[in-house]
Amino acid sequence: MMKRMILGLSCLLAVTAMAGNYEVSSPNGKVKVTVNTDESVMWSIDYDGRQVLLPSAIDIQTVQGKKAQGLGKVGKVAKQSVNSSFKNPFYKKLTIADEYGQLLLYTTQKFTIEVRAYNDGAAYRLISTNKKPFLVSDETAEFRFADDYQAFVPYVNDNRGGERYCYSFESYYDEASLSKMYKDSLAITPLAVCLPNGMKAIVMDTGVENYPGMFVKKGEGNTLKAEFAPYPLEHEIGGYDRLNLVPTKRADFIAKIEGPQNLPWRAVVITEKDADILNCDMAQRLAPACRISDTSWIKPGKVAWDWWNNCNITGVDFPSGMNTSTYLYYIDFAAKNKLEYIIIDEGWSGKESLMTDLSPEIDLPRLIAYGQQKGVGIILWSSWRNLIDNDPLDDISATESVMKHYADMGIKGFKVDFFDRDDQQVIASAYKIAECAARHRLYLDLHGLKPFGIQRAYPNIFNFEGVKGLENSKWEPRVGDGPLHNQPRYDVTAPYLRMLAGPMDYTPGAMKNAMRNNFFGNNDNPMSQGTRVHQMAMYTTFEAPLQMLADSPTKYMQNQECTNFIAQIPTTFDETIALDGQMGEYTVIARRKGATWYVAAMTDWTPRDLTIDLSFLGEGQFKADIFADGVNAMKEATDYKHTQQTVTANDRLSIHLSSGGGWTAIII
Repeated sequence: MMKRMILGLSCLLAVTAMAGNYEVSSPNGKVKVTVNTDESVMWSIDYDGRQVLLPSAIDIQTVQGKKAQGLGKVGKVAKQSVNSSFKNPFYKKLTIADEYGQLLLYTTQKFTIEVRAYNDGAAYRLISTNKKPFLVSDETAEFRFADDYQAFVPYVNDNRGGERYCYSFESYYDEASLSKMYKDSLAITPLAVCLPNGMKAIVMDTGVENYPGMFVKKGEGNTLKAEFAPYPLEHEIGGYDRLNLVPTKRADFIAKIEGPQNLPWRAVVITEKDADILNCDMAQRLAPACRISDTSWIKPGKVAWDWWNNCNITGVDFPSGMNTSTYLYYIDFAAKNKLEYIIIDEGWSGKESLMTDLSPEIDLPRLIAYGQQKGVGIILWSSWRNLIDNDPLDDISATESVMKHYADMGIKGFKVDFFDRDDQQVIASAYKIAECAARHRLYLDLHGLKPFGIQRAYPNIFNFEGVKGLENSKWEPRVGDGPLHNQPRYDVTAPYLRMLAGPMDYTPGAMKNAMRNNFFGNNDNPMSQGTRVHQMAMYTTFEAPLQMLADSPTKYMQNQECTNFIAQIPTTFDETIALDGQMGEYTVIARRKGATWYVAAMTDWTPRDLTIDLSFLGEGQFKADIFADGVNAMKEATDYKHTQQTVTANDRLSIHLSSGGGWTAIII
């Protein structure tokens, strides 16, 4: 169970202010948030005397009966300092410090504005204390910047069924100034704004429950403005391969609120050094606390996956594919390499049901029994709409029957795909599914969603997709002399932005690797952009309590030395240290599990020479098992060098990263 430890909490103090200005500062005094309430509510942020956010509007528009109203006037105001921590054994570190200055502003329309100033950013949320139901017609959340700064913008595209808010939350990053943002386009968060002197301000939302997620769009001047998916009234089966529920009619409001409720957090993470983002806990701190009383059954781990490699196994005496013999083979491979799970992806069930029209080629009871004998659990794929029987408002009865049936059989969890929305209905549905899964001791991997805080409340949710992961290499087009998208640059951007929101199901582990000039997309026999060790370094770099080995057992057995290494890397950690990095350029990170350290570095297409400071090791001598790019990796991306050496905390390792390269070590 995740336990919260309150180390120190100052008493709540009433605050008086001159001219409607209220201030709260972070524990180290660097972050200062000012809330002005003269005519409307505006917040602004300074960092160490430097302006980060200009006064930006906070408001909400509600309807109760026929009465429309806003946030109201601020009356009583209180202030306090909080010094606490909590534990989470399913995260990138075991203990999370939660220390901040807090401002509470109480309005005449039964809202509380809670503002927090952390050492690495600031956040606010609205809390409704209204006991009567009301509608939220809109919410105003602005982020105004002082100049036309450069930004990393993840635009919404590839909408499902052409519907504006129906999207998989997978975006590459457009790098352009705020003034160059497309006025008619939505973007998802986290979104980074590059401030002077190397600082970053990252806009995000978290702690979302019974409310839509936040999109952002270009506002006036250098402003980002929130937009929210309106409440769905009607939908139809559609989207990709008819796997989505696509809204065909939406209401003129964004949420129905039935009583007192915490609304989501609007946060700005602030850093002087990009590397610090790799170890930021903002999303964890602002998420709802764990709601599972006994978490002892939750076992993160690694999983052998079928879909990316198209079940391409060779040297066997049966036709490979979605059949019992193939999955028996995957179970044997997982057991031999001490992987905890396999996934049976799309195709084991019918298009319209998880209970009928099951594939006669797959003997689930036999596979479950064999997996239990070998110590390997089985996770099944599902579409969201099938799991809820096409009814987002269902009282969970449809989901309950499916989950009970398969849990009783011995299935370990579900990879739930094609949510592709985060309006209020979908967010509420995700919480219902998570709670139902927890009751049946099932794990979840949610696709078509980005993390929004639910993963701390329900740590049986291991992963989220919402990432331009390895699957995109299967259909990546070539333009001129190389692939259309710069995947290695994305690989060293997503850890700073997408991963800031929570774990990501990138599905790494390609054993067929290529440089730009010899890469091409191939659905049936895919490869990755960048070097072999670039892929191996992902197992330490990318946060994912359920981490996949995406390639085929055949390729892993042909490269057993690499497989032995990545199979050892845990998927949750006791400590994380961000060593070095630049957003969009490279990452260097160290994570500890028990007494063992796992260290990794990755770069974009630019070769780099870096130095890794091992002072985090502590006293004594240690053995480092190291994989580095080979001398010919720039020509043949599979080339690597495997060495072992003795190291101490006094050592500084000079490492070379090839183009699209990586470096990784296990230090014992």
